[in-house]
Amino acid sequence: MSIPALPASLSPSLSGRDAVADALYRCVIGLDTADEALFKSAFTTDAVFDINGTVMDGLEAIISQCYINIAKMDTNHFLSNIRINITDEDSKAQVTCSALAQHYRGGEGMQPGSVPLLAGSLYWVELVHDSADGLWKVKHWTLKSNWGQGDWTVFGK
Repeated sequence: MSIPALPASLSPSLSGRDAVADALYRCVIGLDTADEALFKSAFTTDAVFDINGTVMDGLEAIISQCYINIAKMDTNHFLSNIRINITDEDSKAQVTCSALAQHYRGGEGMQPGSVPLLAGSLYWVELVHDSADGLWKVKHWTLKSNWGQGDWTVFGK
């Protein structure tokens, strides 16, 4: 069973801080539901995604090096403590937040005794407003994991 997806552009349109936060939500929900279109809607084509020092430059690199691997897993990403700063006449924003992400190998999340990895991270995200579609999009995302509980090999490494 899959969960139905909402469109990238919600109705009525979001404004202000809610619209900025929605870019992060589109990313993590896109990962958790393997919705590539929703995930892509969160990024500019030239976005940079830095995960603990591993830098992916451009949306295609982010898809091939991050999305493809995570979307096939059983995951849930939770964001909290979100702080948003909107600048440059509502065209740029910065976000900091805390995140918890639970990861299981694909198909194993509901199996008793499955090996998990729960990671706690801090996010620093720079976004721009895309006037073409009205969505806020990630320009640069830095993720720093502070701790992990479980087995990092769930990522297949």
